[in-house]
Amino acid sequence: MTTVNMHEAKTRLSQLVAKVEAGEEVIISRAGKPVAKLVRAEPRKRAAPGFAKGTVTIVGDINDPMPDEWLDMFYNAPLCTNDDPYERDINGKKTLKARKQRRAK
Repeated sequence: MTTVNMHEAKTRLSQLVAKVEAGEEVIISRAGKPVAKLVRAEPRKRAAPGFAKGTVTIVGDINDPMPDEWLDMFYNAPLCTNDDPYERDINGKKTLKARKQRRAK
């Protein structure tokens, strides 16, 4: 195990990392007191395909048509339900609803 002070760690960082890659631990100290430890980072293990198999259950048939009240909400609900004369476009810019309605005519 190697112990270095903060200034030495800043100037020799690449050499210290090479030591860590070789399996050695490096302690960095400030004013003689250890403040950090450099250790080799282990690669993260990826989850195996199918690791969550059996954790989700689907009730009913997902291919059944949606209920009529849901379809009504999607296709017939008003786009803006408040009385604010402004609305925001895709970019977040405020525009007057009336101007948009005039352009549509």
